[in-house]
Amino acid sequence: MFTEKKLYRLLRFIPCGAALALPLIHAHAQDQPAPAGPVQQVLVTGSRIASPGAESPSPLQVLGAADIAASGATNLQELLQKNPTMGTPALSRTNSNFLTSGGGVTTVNLRNMGDSRTLVLVNGRRFVSGVPGDTAVDLNTIPTDFIERVELLTGGASATYGSDAVAGVVNIILKRNFEGLVIDAQAGQSHESDDDKRKLSITFGTTSADGASNLMGHFGYTRQGAVYSRDRPFAAVDQTSAITRGRPDLAFTPIRPYYSGFAPAGRFIGDGDTDFTYDANGNVIPWDTNGENGPATGYNRSALRAIAVPTERYLFALNGTRALNENLSAFFEGTYAATKTTTNIESFPLGADDVFKGSGQVPAGALVNGALVKNPLVPQYLWDRISDNDGDGIPDYYFQRRLSEFGPRRAQADRDTFRLATGLKGNVRDWNYEAFVSYGRTKEAQNSTGQVNVPNLRYALDAVPGANGAPVCRDVNAVAEGCVPINIFGLNTITPDALKYVTAPGSLLTSVTQKLAGASVNGELWQLPAGRIGLAAGFEWRSEESEAVPDPLTQAGLNAGNATPPTYGKYQVREVFVETRVPLLKDRPFARDLSLLATFRHGDYSTVGSTNSWNAGGEWTVTPDIKLRATRAQSTRAPNINELYQSPTQDFPTGLVDPCEGVTAGMTSPLAVNCMAAPGVQANMAANGGVFTLQQADRQGISGYNSGNPDLKAEKGRSTTVGLVLTPRSIPALAGTTFTVDYFKIDIADAIVSTERQYALDQCYNAGNPVFCSFVTRRPVAVGNLAAGSIEYSDTAVTNSGGLGTEGIDLTAAWAGRVGPGRLSTRLAYTRLRELWTQATPGPEDQRNNDVGEVTSSQVNAPRNKAVLNAAYKWGDFGLNWSATYNGPVALDDQFLKSLDIAPGAVKIGSRTYNDFQFTYDLRKSVQFYLGLDNAFNAKPPPIISGLPGNTTGAETDASTYDPIGRRYYLGLRVSL
Repeated sequence: MFTEKKLYRLLRFIPCGAALALPLIHAHAQDQPAPAGPVQQVLVTGSRIASPGAESPSPLQVLGAADIAASGATNLQELLQKNPTMGTPALSRTNSNFLTSGGGVTTVNLRNMGDSRTLVLVNGRRFVSGVPGDTAVDLNTIPTDFIERVELLTGGASATYGSDAVAGVVNIILKRNFEGLVIDAQAGQSHESDDDKRKLSITFGTTSADGASNLMGHFGYTRQGAVYSRDRPFAAVDQTSAITRGRPDLAFTPIRPYYSGFAPAGRFIGDGDTDFTYDANGNVIPWDTNGENGPATGYNRSALRAIAVPTERYLFALNGTRALNENLSAFFEGTYAATKTTTNIESFPLGADDVFKGSGQVPAGALVNGALVKNPLVPQYLWDRISDNDGDGIPDYYFQRRLSEFGPRRAQADRDTFRLATGLKGNVRDWNYEAFVSYGRTKEAQNSTGQVNVPNLRYALDAVPGANGAPVCRDVNAVAEGCVPINIFGLNTITPDALKYVTAPGSLLTSVTQKLAGASVNGELWQLPAGRIGLAAGFEWRSEESEAVPDPLTQAGLNAGNATPPTYGKYQVREVFVETRVPLLKDRPFARDLSLLATFRHGDYSTVGSTNSWNAGGEWTVTPDIKLRATRAQSTRAPNINELYQSPTQDFPTGLVDPCEGVTAGMTSPLAVNCMAAPGVQANMAANGGVFTLQQADRQGISGYNSGNPDLKAEKGRSTTVGLVLTPRSIPALAGTTFTVDYFKIDIADAIVSTERQYALDQCYNAGNPVFCSFVTRRPVAVGNLAAGSIEYSDTAVTNSGGLGTEGIDLTAAWAGRVGPGRLSTRLAYTRLRELWTQATPGPEDQRNNDVGEVTSSQVNAPRNKAVLNAAYKWGDFGLNWSATYNGPVALDDQFLKSLDIAPGAVKIGSRTYNDFQFTYDLRKSVQFYLGLDNAFNAKPPPIISGLPGNTTGAETDASTYDPIGRRYYLGLRVSL
């Protein structure tokens, strides 16, 4: 195995001086002369019919190998997220640290329609998912240096490629007919000396003398280091937004510190106002979370949180074609990726109610032969201030404690992805055919630390004096099994032996298995005046299977969380499809070419039954410089395994506002009536002078569970695209220019979505809808320092909603030509978003919630304007590449603002522009140096701090959209042999 030590030995040979190398000169078709000889028939994303040329009937953006090289990206997501058609990814290095699984996974999300509605293909075929129960592909498993190009097709394409292509397709084309050997080594880090990046890749290929057979291979190693919250001033200390009802001006004013009430020295609550902790010397002191009336005794969770998950990958790929005769070839594609990630969050926050469910009362002693015996570990100070609260004759107390002796909660995941596709392809006369089978499997073994074994902890908390007066566990069976009494009173008071007894290492085993088989033919039918009719047809069979199995304690709910049973599911689908292209006019005035296109696909799912998808469109080349295109499509998406079968999985939502806060006993509004009918609310009012009152602990103490729904049905999306392509070759000044403008609209009926938590709260209490009240669990009585009526769980489940949709305009412009002594290549991609709406329940359109220009609590960031500008200048051996990515301004979620009686749009977040540069120098024809700067001007992320929608826990911003790391440097060497 290639060790890290060996890697460093190689990288240290990279000179530390300035270095310049391979340019980003994006080649456009019109920039190069056409080859002589017959016109080659090619396949392009969006159609299965081979045609002369590489133009798609649908909007298509292409990123080539040069774009990848110029970006310095070690992961494809880093480059794709700069494209304005991309929305907020569900999973990335900077938003997955707090997930119970999926840490460090990288996915893509076209049009902000969801990762599961973006179909990722490799060489036009499906790739196995990297997310258990989902169809989303982990881009960590795709070797960037083995990619020839990436084609982004936006708009419904289910009729062509099957389910999941509702928002579009990302088709990754791997290198073909590669000859030679390329070695690429890179090292870099951030300006804060973290986010260390190391990369080594070796790509090789050989082709037979006749060009009919080839073999290509790739080995890659990458490592991206961690970035911790404590190393960024804006995220180093726990804080929350000061925003409150009717005060939008306080949104970005932090209350800092805003520490957690679970601290390493413990917080102990007895009768009356007893609420104390310990200082570092073991002295009793009053509890004061944030230090308003004395020294702060709370806990800074940000000290252990990570902004970016460290990720290490080994990638192997081997592709080949073997000519069996002049009309038949065998091919194979093999990929193996081994990925290791480590998430890191604060030590476990344990409350007495986690150990003694319901009451939260901890016995401070025991009845031995009818006599009350004090637990010798319970301090006399506490014993004197407690009484029997549950009628069993034993005084009780309540505690909260950060289990710092356990260390941080760290989860290390080892993921292995294997995929093999093989088949035959050939031609008979003018017809091409292909048959293939494919097998893919992703498995993950996750081991975690920092959890507690609750049954053992109960025994360890129940201590009595032993024969020599020292505390011993009261249960003799527990003693026989190694029970050691535990002292939770003070800082670092848990002994190593007690820690060993109550520690519960966690594990999670997951797997995703995909099996594919298919065959297709494409060719031409009879001749029409304008040309031959093109036809493609075929069938596909697919099986998807996934499981997630947590450790036994987690399954039984015995590690201080609710029980999480295993999730398992599978389905099969059989599909047939047919596509045709009908030429109507050819070489006529104002009709150089006019063709109609149509595709139909029928699927039969083992879960949701039959589905039908179709696509109809046309291409009209008015003149050689002007082309019009339009498509109308119906796409379907069947629910994935998680959406159908996911067992309740715990989440910790932030930024929720309880609509009942501030309601008074004398109010008669529908909101007040609904709130006072909820468990615990009136008890809270009675304890707070008739006003429903919440404290910091209540707001931070909300948890929730995400669940699947086996009664889901397939969703249907209707998409429309209308576009114009201008290539003004006839105008000399614009001969190297291409313009495209495309209108898109996607509407999904019965969209499969998880109900937004804030929306559910609003619908339950403001609208009185009992369906949404079922998602909310309130504490019927006070538990320790958590108030009666406070929200304990805010859950969400998957349903077929009232719909989901988007509408907007894409614009691209590209130009390449000579400027001065060198050659300049430029490309602009811009998206103007007009609509992005969701509707939680079926009903009239006025119930739609439009998220355009907002950052929402469901982690959607949808500015009206997004753009990326690329420019490259090549002069002799020198080159300069520049990329500017623009994210327009957004406002906070209108549903969130509504809950605080603040007008929609009243709280805005300004635009951000990120500038990336790469300088290149060709030392010789085969040796190239490059030096890059990402976020060169160190643009700071906007302060979307805790308590605001869109906040990424630990990053104090929306880390899925904005750069929370800052300026980064990298230096590389590329050698071609």
